[in-house]
Amino acid sequence: MRYIIIGTGAVGGVIGGLLAAAGRDVVLVARNRQLEALTSGGLEVATANGVHHVHPPTAAGPDDVQLRPDDVLVVAVKSQDTAAVLDAWADRPVAGGGTAATDLRLVCAQNGVDNERAALRRFGHVVGMCVWLPATFLEPGRVSAGSTPVPGVLTLGAVPPGGPVPADVAADLEAAGFRAPVVGDVMAWKYSKLLTNLANSVEALVGTAWDAAAGELAARATAEGRAVLSAAGASVLSDEEHDASRARFHMARLPGEEGGGSSWQSLVRGTGSIETDYLNGEIVLLGRLHGVPTPVNALLQRLSRQAAATGTRPGSVAGADLLALVG
Repeated sequence: MRYIIIGTGAVGGVIGGLLAAAGRDVVLVARNRQLEALTSGGLEVATANGVHHVHPPTAAGPDDVQLRPDDVLVVAVKSQDTAAVLDAWADRPVAGGGTAATDLRLVCAQNGVDNERAALRRFGHVVGMCVWLPATFLEPGRVSAGSTPVPGVLTLGAVPPGGPVPADVAADLEAAGFRAPVVGDVMAWKYSKLLTNLANSVEALVGTAWDAAAGELAARATAEGRAVLSAAGASVLSDEEHDASRARFHMARLPGEEGGGSSWQSLVRGTGSIETDYLNGEIVLLGRLHGVPTPVNALLQRLSRQAAATGTRPGSVAGADLLALVG
């Protein structure tokens, strides 16, 4: 079995790098400076248990890969880039006949809850992954994950429920050092993760040094999210299930490393886009469909999108000023 890591950034880099370090067959798909670094010098993955240097094959896209029937496509791009990935990979031929969309499994190693639905429009074998992995893109060719006692908890499940259980993928991830439980309804895990991701936009705007106002914004965004998901009838883990799923897992960064989550990293790196349309924006969408007001999430969505488009860095807005905008 071979893993095609589509989007070798922070999360994709840690997953692909540790799979390669465990002896699994991996291809790293990347762009620009990251592709150049991976091709010339390989990938360094630093974890709390040590530093791994791997040099698996690389690719700029599907034209550089001859797909095999045993390939697993692992999509680790941000949600705003999912449509382009599906367009590029769905109809690629697989050796022996068939296409990627008809023959291969596609794993959505992404935040948000829209990616699996989008993938099912094209792909017949979709696996959801709830990613608890505080990974950091340090520089081209270097990523890190400082959590203990494992670098991440990657909960897997077929989408929709009832499909083939991805036990072989889970076994490889466990061999690579992750905790990788397989569950019946992985989207319940992903909706629960979505609630925690609503604070990403607060961190992206006000920076990592939170004050009481930033905490209040995050709490209000989460409260709106819970109300919306309840109105929409979405399955969400109970607090007990949520806590049990991360028992004895301590999320952290390596000593000496500073930084924030994925949205914060998008602004710091100046990527020009940010994922909040699929995080806070998911709550806004469901709120509009089900008649639930979402003023905090709508504000955070809009301001984060504007910050990404204008190159604004984290910490440029005070939490108190944001809180005043929503009353």
